[in-house]
Amino acid sequence: MALHHKSSAAETELLAGDALFLLDTDCDHVPRLRLPDAPMPAEAAYRLIHEELTLDGNARLNLATFVTTWMEPEADRLMSECADKNMIDKDEYPQTAELERRCVNILADLWHASDRDGGTGCSTTGSSEACMLAGMALKRRWRARRRAEGKGTANPNIVMGTNVQVCWEKFANYFEVEPRLVPIEGDRYHLGAAEAVDACDENTIGVVAILGSTFDGSYEPVADIAGALDDLQARTGIDIPVHVDGASGAMIAPFVDPELLWDFRLPRVASINTSGHKYGRVYPGVGWIIWRDAAALPEELVFHVNYLGGDMPTFALNFSRPGAQVAVQYYNFLRLGRDGYRAVQQGCRNVAMYGAEQVAATGRFDLLTDGSELPVFAFTTKPDSKFDVFDLSAHLRERGWQVPAYTFPANRTDLAACRVVVRQGSRDAADLFLDDLGRAVAALDRTGGGMGEHRSSFHH
Repeated sequence: MALHHKSSAAETELLAGDALFLLDTDCDHVPRLRLPDAPMPAEAAYRLIHEELTLDGNARLNLATFVTTWMEPEADRLMSECADKNMIDKDEYPQTAELERRCVNILADLWHASDRDGGTGCSTTGSSEACMLAGMALKRRWRARRRAEGKGTANPNIVMGTNVQVCWEKFANYFEVEPRLVPIEGDRYHLGAAEAVDACDENTIGVVAILGSTFDGSYEPVADIAGALDDLQARTGIDIPVHVDGASGAMIAPFVDPELLWDFRLPRVASINTSGHKYGRVYPGVGWIIWRDAAALPEELVFHVNYLGGDMPTFALNFSRPGAQVAVQYYNFLRLGRDGYRAVQQGCRNVAMYGAEQVAATGRFDLLTDGSELPVFAFTTKPDSKFDVFDLSAHLRERGWQVPAYTFPANRTDLAACRVVVRQGSRDAADLFLDDLGRAVAALDRTGGGMGEHRSSFHH
């Protein structure tokens, strides 16, 4: 979450609402930054906040986020009915806990955890928490193995590309693990197998492979990375597991890339996470983490509590959290099934590839990715363009489209791109966007660049 600081203007910043909605109250002015002295009518409080929130962007026009911005009315209703349920209180809400268990089994099956060993997992508040849990398990397994070999445990490291989501850098910082960030090079915009292995040594707790980079939507070569680590072990005896960060791709690849080897079919893959609130099609926030078997999750990390009634094993960074998203995740699994998810995800990919093709056809942009992996495409302006991607992003915002513009990480900070995320397979919406893109290009051709104000790296 963003950090905020107490303002010195607490006594002077006031909310002044529409007089029509405040006629029958004594609430002409209320403080913004401290509690008001007196209560106000519910409708007045609602109207004040409702009016302010109209300044937010239209979530359906947000082409930056991977997070779900629309659900079916039945899913909305189910979420409302479960809003008061605490996911952690499994004795009070046993059926919600049962739905979580079913979802874990569904994902373990989807990702090919073996029937013999099964899969062990849980829901989380999102992929960020899931990645923290995966990283802790990797660190503890590495430490136990080193101690069993009579070796030191002082300097653990984790290998990943510079394109990782910021949660992995947080994990390394918070849990005192050296982040070995492999830079991108040239036209390689994510972690490669050879580069991953070159960064590994006996202190490496694991390699993070991303199934769907947030920078450009590309899949990292999980099977190649696993194979290179197999070769490393054969040569040196160093055994390094892989965690697949499938925040988006783990809910795409099983349905539209079924032959792609990236999951528990690869013996070196120890754990996988995904975001139910991305292509799992649930409002934020719910994530999932599955380990290939119980041995991949050290028992020492699991806490058993009984003060809610009964024995409850739990592995989480927090405690209380909403159960509604878990219920809706199970709704989506029942509602769509394999064929439904396949149709929906393929529809998103088709629209992404169509959009990428049309953007390239303008002759004004170079594609970095074309939507053929995640339903995402990234593009940059031609070298001789009178404007850049930051100007384009700012101009598109005038029509409500939120399209991120950002520079790539080291060693390609010279490369700036726009990225479009397709979450609904609507060809009509794509055409509306492309029409506005054409208008933006024509306007920028007339006026030149200089509109974009924010030219720092992308904090995804």
